[in-house]
Amino acid sequence: MARANRLIHETSLYLRQHAFNPVDWYPWGAEALEKARREDRPILLSIGYAACHWCHVMERESFEDPETAALINEHFVPIKVDREERPDLDAIYMDVVQAMTGSGGWPMTVFLTPDLVPFYAGTYFPPIDRPGLPSFRRVLTAVADAYRNRRSEVAATVGQVAAYLRDRRLHPAPDYLLTPEILDRALTALSNHFDPIHGGFGRAPKFPQPMVLEFLLRQHVRTGDARALAMVELTLQRMARGGIYDQLGGGFHRYAVDATWLVPHFEKMLYDNAQLAWVYLAAFQITGRTLYRQIVEETLDYVRREMTDPEGGFYATQDADSEGEEGRFYLWSAAEITEVLGPEDAQVFNRVFGVSEPGNFEGKNILHQARDPEGVARELGIPAETVADVIARGRQALLARRAARVPPARDEKIITAWNGLMIRAMAEAGRVLGREDYCAAAVRAAEFIVSRLEVGGRLLRTCTGGIPKLNGYLEDYAFLADGLLTLYTATFDPRWFVEAQRLVEAMLRWFWDDEIGGFYDTSHDHEPLVARPREFYDNAIPAGNSAAAEVMLRLAGYLGDADLRQRARRILTPLAEPMAEHPVAFGRLLCALDLYLAPPREVAIIGDPTAPDTRALRAVVDSRYRPHLTVALARPGDPAALESIPLLQERPIVQGRATAYVCQNFSCQLPTTDPAELERQLAAP
Repeated sequence: MARANRLIHETSLYLRQHAFNPVDWYPWGAEALEKARREDRPILLSIGYAACHWCHVMERESFEDPETAALINEHFVPIKVDREERPDLDAIYMDVVQAMTGSGGWPMTVFLTPDLVPFYAGTYFPPIDRPGLPSFRRVLTAVADAYRNRRSEVAATVGQVAAYLRDRRLHPAPDYLLTPEILDRALTALSNHFDPIHGGFGRAPKFPQPMVLEFLLRQHVRTGDARALAMVELTLQRMARGGIYDQLGGGFHRYAVDATWLVPHFEKMLYDNAQLAWVYLAAFQITGRTLYRQIVEETLDYVRREMTDPEGGFYATQDADSEGEEGRFYLWSAAEITEVLGPEDAQVFNRVFGVSEPGNFEGKNILHQARDPEGVARELGIPAETVADVIARGRQALLARRAARVPPARDEKIITAWNGLMIRAMAEAGRVLGREDYCAAAVRAAEFIVSRLEVGGRLLRTCTGGIPKLNGYLEDYAFLADGLLTLYTATFDPRWFVEAQRLVEAMLRWFWDDEIGGFYDTSHDHEPLVARPREFYDNAIPAGNSAAAEVMLRLAGYLGDADLRQRARRILTPLAEPMAEHPVAFGRLLCALDLYLAPPREVAIIGDPTAPDTRALRAVVDSRYRPHLTVALARPGDPAALESIPLLQERPIVQGRATAYVCQNFSCQLPTTDPAELERQLAAP
């Protein structure tokens, strides 16, 4: 067996996957950076993540090849980085890759000077030349030659890149007026970009865009615009029926490589499933469609079954590959389905799920709901109930058969930010659906993060195998605070409110910069890098500034804190015009703007949370999607709640019954103990 390199001692699964490469890999750190400076060697920086299919391909083709490894070891200091552990490095160097090449992705391949400034960059490089894409060995040879023999050319590129990174952070921000017109223009832009046949936005590859879908639902609630709801419903239904959704085990794959949602990129990410569960839940509240509730429950049940640590935290990802093949775990032949289900059931099941002898992906079948069960029942002349029974039996039987296969690798890294997103989804689903098990899962995850990944009032980024490490980033604070505020509204346990408030205070202390009027992604005491990242675009996960703006507005609703609203406004105003013109890149920030523009409304409920009269008032609040409403609840005279949450103060119980106060800017209507009157007050303009 090959000798292990330094990555064998890392906690990251992605880094350990490269521990037996013949490449003399270093993790990012002082040893590697000092070696580069001491020996005046360029750095080969390779960034990826454990579930990345093309990262595995490049490893097999190049990093496991002895000749390629020898070339790397002779001329470079090779550093391997897990982008999920180090989003700061990923953001800085992806910015440069996109500027240099016009596109980006993973694996990311960047060549740096010992001062950490890039001078050549790309993503995947093949082992042999392809049209428009040089082989990796050709790149290595050319870069090494340029650094050794054409240093003036390298210096010129370094100067341009350094100026780009510097200037990108120093542009003065315009100050736009924040009006509902921005939201309306964003809706129009999304309509123009919408796929009216298959749902979603743009062409292949097609991403779910849960933040954009949430914004559209908010637009529907704000204006009653049927167009916004129709775009969301078509997209949600097409995704739920497509191969991007795991029709047997629940949960969503990363994205579809086609425009029809059929062929997924098979990895599963915690953050996608958290955000999509949230959107399907909101759509269920608005429409009452049982399909949406089914998708929420199947997705969250998948997370609880396959992505939850015994101590309560949520794991990061599942790989696209198993046994060296992309998607192998999820694919089926028609013969195997017949073997498992029997010919009669297989005939019905295969019609519903689009299974054929030739297959729809490399000779096998990606299960997708190709036909409505009712239509299949009519075609075959059998009762619809029979088809439903076949589907239920078939899913269970095939799931059991699949469990005997070699599963995709699971990255058991617990990431604070992503756990915040899933805590938010679990807690909200528990509240809306009355699922105590989801609330309990959210509580366990929150307790894990707070007890294991919070040290001395500061958050850490990850925990793998019980080992917490790395300073937290802005997104860790913002996502977790948002998740804990949502957990408060599900449990009304004031400790989660207090913890969320404390995290926001820490976020302001360590990441806010008054000169720029916003947050940096790294704390003020973070290690010096070639640039200090500051992300505003919402990508697969929200930008830290987007989530921070929204959580500050949510917290301000409880505290009546004008300073928090003002700070959120400072983030929003420079981006008003970009939001209107390019809404796909600002989905979560548009949600924050929607919250900022909405008239602040609050509900304070005083009563025993377990008593029927209190539950009746809560049911009114929980019955609809109300994204602009701030809700607090406390037992009469509960000192912890009353001390922590000003919204609950001076709200006496009326005639010994649970009492609700509907307020706007803390100015309240007459208190009521009647659920019907509470509904009337909430429905009033």
